[in-house]
Amino acid sequence: MPLADADRELVEAELGREPTRAEAALFENLWSEHCAYRSSRPLLGAFESESEDVVIGPGDDAAVVALDEDTYATLGIESHNHPSYVDPFDGAATGVGGIVRDTMSMGAYPIALADSLYFGDFDREHSRYLFEGVVEGISHYGNCIGVPTVAGSVAFNDGYEGNPLVNVACVGLTTPDRLVTATAETPGNELVLVGNATGRDGLGGASFASEDLAEDAETEDRPAVQVGDPYAEKRLIECNEALVDEGLLVAARDLGAAGLGGASSELVAKGGLGAEIALDRVHQREPNMNAMEILLAESQERMVYEVRPEDTDRVAELAERFDLGCSVIGEVTDGNYVCTFEGETVVDAPAEYLADGAPMNDLDREEPSQPDRDLPALVADGEPDPDALAEAFDAVVGHPNTASKRWVYRQYDHEVGVRTSVLPGDDAAVLAIREAETDGGDPVGLALSSGSEPRWTEAAPYEGARAVALENATNLAAKGATPLAAVDCLNGGNPEKPDVYGGFAAAVDGLAEMCADLSMPVVGGNVSLYNDSVAGPIPPTPTLAVIGTKAGFDAPPAAFAGEGTVLAVGAAGGALGGSEYLAQSGGSDRFPALPENAPAVVETLAAVADGDDTLAVHDVSHGGLAVALAEMVTDDAGAEVALDDALALFDETPGRAVIETADPDAVRAAFDGVAPVEEIGEATADGTLSLSVGDAELTRDAASIRDLRSVIERELD
Repeated sequence: MPLADADRELVEAELGREPTRAEAALFENLWSEHCAYRSSRPLLGAFESESEDVVIGPGDDAAVVALDEDTYATLGIESHNHPSYVDPFDGAATGVGGIVRDTMSMGAYPIALADSLYFGDFDREHSRYLFEGVVEGISHYGNCIGVPTVAGSVAFNDGYEGNPLVNVACVGLTTPDRLVTATAETPGNELVLVGNATGRDGLGGASFASEDLAEDAETEDRPAVQVGDPYAEKRLIECNEALVDEGLLVAARDLGAAGLGGASSELVAKGGLGAEIALDRVHQREPNMNAMEILLAESQERMVYEVRPEDTDRVAELAERFDLGCSVIGEVTDGNYVCTFEGETVVDAPAEYLADGAPMNDLDREEPSQPDRDLPALVADGEPDPDALAEAFDAVVGHPNTASKRWVYRQYDHEVGVRTSVLPGDDAAVLAIREAETDGGDPVGLALSSGSEPRWTEAAPYEGARAVALENATNLAAKGATPLAAVDCLNGGNPEKPDVYGGFAAAVDGLAEMCADLSMPVVGGNVSLYNDSVAGPIPPTPTLAVIGTKAGFDAPPAAFAGEGTVLAVGAAGGALGGSEYLAQSGGSDRFPALPENAPAVVETLAAVADGDDTLAVHDVSHGGLAVALAEMVTDDAGAEVALDDALALFDETPGRAVIETADPDAVRAAFDGVAPVEEIGEATADGTLSLSVGDAELTRDAASIRDLRSVIERELD
């Protein structure tokens, strides 16, 4: 995609001449939507990103938050959407590699991954092809590098038919003395490239990610997709650790979008400096590469480091120990960003202008509206028909959106590293951070939740995005953790379409508002726009990855114990907009009202979840109480539950939970003045859900529920 005429005029005015071919290509990539956030940056000021625990916020490769005085966690997220459509295996795999290297560039060791995946309708063959390829790519890369994938989400929606989304988050650990940033510091220091040799793969990847997918993208855009090598990445992880251990790194940045040109120019620009780089020195794996190819190739498993001159030999020794290439490619200067090739200057431009000079877009937007209420008879009438109730229950519980995702996470090694205390399939994962202590002297449990719900944000972008933030926070609270920080991956369609940009902007505002209300700083993230194809734009999809902390690693299960009273905690929103029930049964409705005191609800739920009398906790969201109750049934435990109406069964208002407790009065007392608590039944030891809704009754045993919920495994195995 050539440099736009308006941008070329700005570049020529800045340089005082026409740009060289390499300069034009570099500006085009660095000023693309993918790199420069030209349409989204004006919206991102809505997010609050500071708290007493935030060490490094937005703008670096990953964010850094303090778990205690001596232990820091890093958190980052990125998208690999277009590449995963063209080549699902390599597209997804290299997305994992990129976010792991973002973690490494902060001087951190990666300890966990979370993947949030979005595809077209599950019953379409092409959607299943993409789904299987993406999961295989993530599992192959993550398993090979030894970083567990412990959390995430999967959604199927016809809005993703021509453009799936692959969002991957990574958590790492470091300490204050090992912290590295992506800000160059001192002129005269060397720039050193470590990792795989540079090839021609991934050329123009940043530009490719900044335009709508064409009908022939699977064939024509294949060269823009990188090819990953997880075994090289594993060696790079360990080499990076050794470099950090010996204090050899002044600054670091991974090579992602726009390759060497992007990483090195942004590294020096952040320090207000420049660079002189000899592209001939870059170790290459293909013959006869030209300057532009070396500069912009997005070959994987590469890092660029700022290193003191006296330390370059030791860096090379460590690279050789881990069987990695190493090139001293130039040095940091206090002038322009200059690249030479075969004795000729091919780039000579101010680094800050390259990295931050792109003008922002001023785009028109149409404010989204919510649908009117038009409910099916089952939820509109006072007395549900038993057959209709059973049919609706089975359809919602057995839909791939709400069904078990075991087929996905069983392919991941989610226990490597021996930190995973609460495994995938629960509301949130919990990791054992034995290096850190709470104020009370307990080891820290780090909870992680990641996901979005496109049905919510499709129905009501602003309200739905608020719900996404609350639902992720509730996932943590159900495990006894309170939110610490979040990163977002803001996915949208073509922002030049006013309705698309209006929905995207509303989702950003809603997410920012609820995160601020929950004192959950958004410390970093990623924006992916132009997710349009011949099938149309995707729904606005604000993926959120949230970490929280708790004392210790234990957490209440999300399954019935079979011994206590069953309570529904939290206020239902009284509407079904965006629900799985309406998606299956037809009709429309406004989005449910969220609690006004969400922070108090989350804090109280976390405290109750950690109580000695709490036997089980499970959040209520996707699929409503129908799915939450079904998921809590095991072969050894079930429940007898009574509800007043069918609307209550399928309401998906987040900020609610089902709690099994041995002391219901204590739960009522804890939530007094915070949220309503309704006793809806008793847990049983017969492995059966016996449900009455008004006069209608429904019974499902553990085996029949398991069969309903195994639709993905059944179709793909």
